[in-house]
Amino acid sequence: MEEREGRAALALAHGFYINSLGCQWVVCSRLLPHLSSRSRDLQSVAKLTNTNKMNSDMTIPRPIASGLSPYLVGALLALFIYLVGYYLNSPLRQYPGPILAKFTNLWRLYHITRGNFHQDVIRLHKKYGPVVRIGPNVLDVDDPALLKTVFNIKGDWKKTEYYRSSSAFVGGRIVHNLFSQDDKDKHAAEKKPVAKYYSPTGVVLLEPLVDKVIRQLCDELDKRFITKAATGKTFDLGNWILYYAWDVVGTVTFSQPMGYLSAGIDFDGTLHAAEKLLDYFSWVGCIPFLDHLLEKNRIVQLFGLSGGFSGLASTCVSRLVARYQGADAAHHQPTQPDYLDRFIEAKAADPDGISDNQIVSWIMINMGAGADTTAITIRSALYYSLRTPGVWARLRNDLATAGLTAAECPLSLRQARTVPYLEGIIREALRYLPGVSLGLERYVPAGGQRLASPSSASSHLPAGTVLAFNPFIICRNRDVWGDDADDFRPGRWLRADGESEQTFARRLRVMNDADLSFGAGSRTCIGKHLGLMQAYKVVATLALCYDIELAHPEREWTIINSWFPRQKGLDVRMVRRAT
Repeated sequence: MEEREGRAALALAHGFYINSLGCQWVVCSRLLPHLSSRSRDLQSVAKLTNTNKMNSDMTIPRPIASGLSPYLVGALLALFIYLVGYYLNSPLRQYPGPILAKFTNLWRLYHITRGNFHQDVIRLHKKYGPVVRIGPNVLDVDDPALLKTVFNIKGDWKKTEYYRSSSAFVGGRIVHNLFSQDDKDKHAAEKKPVAKYYSPTGVVLLEPLVDKVIRQLCDELDKRFITKAATGKTFDLGNWILYYAWDVVGTVTFSQPMGYLSAGIDFDGTLHAAEKLLDYFSWVGCIPFLDHLLEKNRIVQLFGLSGGFSGLASTCVSRLVARYQGADAAHHQPTQPDYLDRFIEAKAADPDGISDNQIVSWIMINMGAGADTTAITIRSALYYSLRTPGVWARLRNDLATAGLTAAECPLSLRQARTVPYLEGIIREALRYLPGVSLGLERYVPAGGQRLASPSSASSHLPAGTVLAFNPFIICRNRDVWGDDADDFRPGRWLRADGESEQTFARRLRVMNDADLSFGAGSRTCIGKHLGLMQAYKVVATLALCYDIELAHPEREWTIINSWFPRQKGLDVRMVRRAT
C-alpha cells in the first residue's frame, strides 16, 4: 500500500515540476538552506531536480505547456515548494508512515471512508512501531503508558477540531454538546448539573424503564421467531439489539420508546440517518473546515439542505417543546422521572445559567451516542461468546450456579453483577471491539511533549501537534494484554488459578489503565454506566431464556468502522429454554 502511494507521490511531484525558465535553480536555491544538514533528503530531492534526467524524461509536452496559464504554473510551483519545504521542516519528519499522509489529510479521509481504518492503522503499527504518522500534523500512538498524561482529569490536552462537526447549527449559531465542546471549563460547567443522573446510583433509578424494554424485546423475539410456525428461522439478532437500544434511549429520555421493536424495522429512517451522521462526522473531522462549507453553511441551512446534527437538534427541540406543552402526557409519568425531567429540573435550579439550548445539547448526547455504542457492545458479547468455544456454555453454567433462572428475568443489575464471568464477557467485548474505533485526538499542550522516536531515544513535539489514541489499537497492545491480545478471552478479567490476589490486582490495574473503551479522564463517556447496565441485563436475560446458535459459525461478520464500528451478520437461530 505504501509503495503504491509512494509512486503516486512522485508522480504528483513530477506534475508540479516545471522544466523551464530556470525553475530548477529556483527550487534548489530556495530549499538549499534546509538541505545542508539532511543528506538523505538531499539525495531524494536531487533525484527530482536532476537537470539531465528532467530534460530527457520530464519535459512537459508543448501542447500542454502552451495551454498552461502562467498563474497556474506559478501556483503549482508555489504549492510544490511549500509541500517540500513543509516536509523537510516538519517536527514530525522522523516519524514513519504512508508517504501521502505526510503531505495531506486526504490520505486519512480516503481510508476512513473505506470503513476499515482500524485495521489499516494496526497494520501500520505492526510495520513501523508504536508511533505512526497518519497526517501532516497527526501521529497515531500505541503507547498505553501515555494515557494518564494525555487523558488526565485536568483536561489540559485539548480536543482537536475533529470533534466540532458533531455540534449543531441552530438559529444561525453553533450549539455544542458535551462531546463536541473543546473548552474544558465550559465542558465541566455543562456536565456538572446532570452528572449525578448518569452515575451508578443515578442509572439504577432508571432500571424499571429499561426492564420494560427488555420484556418487549423478548416478547417480539418470541412472537416473530420462537413460535411453532417460526421455529428454526434464521434472523439477524443484531438488528433487534439495535432496535432495543434505541427504544431504551427513547424510554429513559422521553418516557416513550422510539417504536422500532414494535415495528420490527427502521420505519422512519432514523437509524439509517444516524449511520449517515456518523459517516459525516468521521469523514469531515479529517478536514474540519469542510463542515463550514456543508453542515454549518448558512446557505445550505437557508435552502433546507442540511440534515446531519442540525436535523437531530430539531428533533430534540420538538421533544422539549412537547414536554413543555404537556403534549406527551399520555406516556409521561412524573412519578418515574426520565432524563428530560431531570434536565428541566436542572434549568429550574439555575435559570440564569442553563438555557433551553443547553437542554437540547444534553438530549443530543443521549440520542446521538446512547444507542449505537450499547448495541455494539451487546452484539460483540453475543457474537464472540457464541463463536468462541466454551464461552457461552460457561456463562450459562455460571448463571445457573449463581441460582439465577429465566423466571427472574429480566435480571436486576445487582443480580447480574454477582456473576464474574458475565462481567468478563462484557469487558472483553468492550476491549475486543470498542464502541469507538477511530483515534481519540488531542493537541499537545503548551510546553510540548517528549515522545519516543525512531531516530533517537525521544523527540520533543511542539504544542499543537495532534496525538491520536485509537481504542482498538490500544486494546490490542501486547505489553498490556499479552500474546493472546487478538483472542477473545473473557477469563483474562478474572483471577487465574494459582494467581495471588496481589498479582491479579496488579494485572487488573494495568488493564484498567489501558482501557479506552469509554474514553478516559475528564472526558470519560457520561453514559458509561447506563450502557453497562443494559449490556449486563440483556446478555444475562438472553443466556437464561434462550438456546441460541449462530446460523453460520464459519462466517465472519461484517464491520464498517465509521467512528462507531457497525456490525452486520449476527445471524442466529433461537428457541426458548425449558424452565
